[in-house]
Amino acid sequence: MRLKLRMRALFLFAILLSLAGGGPASAQAPAAAPEATAPRWSANEMLAAYERSAQLVESTAILIPNLSRAGEPLLEQAKQAVLNLNANGGQQNALQVHRLNAALRGYLQLLDAMEKPYPLPETTEKQVAELRNLFLQLDAWEMELLRRNVTSLRGSDRDNFARYRDANVRLPAPNAKSPRVIFMGDSITDSWRLEEYFLGYDFVNRGISGQMTGHMLGRFQRDVIALRPAAMLILAGTNDIANGVPSEVIESNFESMFDLADKHRIKVIVATVMPVSDYAKDRGMRFIQTQRRSPSRISALNIWLKQEAARRHYKVVDYYTALADNTGALRKEFSDDGLHPNAAGYRAIAPLAIAAIRDVVKLPAH
Repeated sequence: MRLKLRMRALFLFAILLSLAGGGPASAQAPAAAPEATAPRWSANEMLAAYERSAQLVESTAILIPNLSRAGEPLLEQAKQAVLNLNANGGQQNALQVHRLNAALRGYLQLLDAMEKPYPLPETTEKQVAELRNLFLQLDAWEMELLRRNVTSLRGSDRDNFARYRDANVRLPAPNAKSPRVIFMGDSITDSWRLEEYFLGYDFVNRGISGQMTGHMLGRFQRDVIALRPAAMLILAGTNDIANGVPSEVIESNFESMFDLADKHRIKVIVATVMPVSDYAKDRGMRFIQTQRRSPSRISALNIWLKQEAARRHYKVVDYYTALADNTGALRKEFSDDGLHPNAAGYRAIAPLAIAAIRDVVKLPAH
């Protein structure tokens, strides 16, 4: 009974230290080690470092008596962070790196506080040393990511105005005989070659890969309103979900864009967020799309989008239903990575898009 109480106390102590980001320094504690320089990792090296850190937590915990059970919550936290970092190439997600590092820090502090056999087996000693060194590198990497994020926020182009600056200048004035329609979105829109699917129409692509609704709101004036379109088709939200943006923030960003469109008499077509799938998971962990893009959150956002569209009398184009299989996942034949449509996927939604647009503006006959 005393052992259980002591283990619980040590575990809670380690968690508190982890959350506080510090604690008493010791000869072995990572906080006392010299500051590491941020490593210059390739994308594959990043993923390997994340995965190796979780492996080392698991292997050292098994080799040290009583540590496996006490460190289990921290191991699960580390594994989940690694899964999130692997999903869809999110190797530089500062929040997930922080969560991984918090788990590693707590585990190392727990390890230092527990009674251990002395000396440790040589294999265990080497693994612990490797884990400490890797943690220092990951900690430095987290600080580098935070520095980059601060620099980005302070920069003049957080929302990527530069992407379409020249194209917007070259774009001719809209023609009343062929109403202009802006396709606003993220990588799914960005990769859609509109000129091939909608030949002869004034359909303008203003998708930017990786963007969330907040970025789109930031460039809405320049990439939508200033181009004087008759209508806008917007597909957004999947990256917000992947980055853990709260639902109320996503909804607020949509509402702000909708209000701006209404004010400037731009007709709005709302696309439902597409489903995702894990059918390509045999190609690697980053193809496990449902880890970052929760199907339940996608469904909840789509319900809200439909309700808000109905309230504002907007047209809805339901990409989700067209692309989902009977399990609610993105059909395998419509995507190569479980997230982005392939050519077959775009062919499946193109008729839906043109039909929705025809319902709100008068397009020239072809």
